[in-house]
Amino acid sequence: MLEQNLRQIISTQAEEFKPYDRYGDPIAGMSWVALSGELLNGEFECFMLRMDAGAQSKPHEHMGLEEFLVMEGELIDCDGKAYRTGDFVRLLPGSKHSSHTPNGCTMLVILRGNNRALTADELS
Repeated sequence: MLEQNLRQIISTQAEEFKPYDRYGDPIAGMSWVALSGELLNGEFECFMLRMDAGAQSKPHEHMGLEEFLVMEGELIDCDGKAYRTGDFVRLLPGSKHSSHTPNGCTMLVILRGNNRALTADELS
């Protein structure tokens, strides 16, 4: 039998999304709920990310693997590629991008390794 103290349940519908501040100051229109992993430990992190309509991420480079599942809405990458509800996206280490959402989206994000913030010039 499963020992009750060895199970953790996070009700993602009951959790309060907090301002997305992974890079210091919160990014307008973005919020998140940490689910597992140590925040910014450089190894593994899993969280839900919500982007309001019109929100845009800051340019960044993936130092490790990033994977995300678009749970709701649509996300547009800097090259114009659209990710829609149900799409599972894998970005390999060294990939650089910024994304935006015209109508809002919610994603489940899995990071292995930290991201490095970039300037707009470093993205191109």
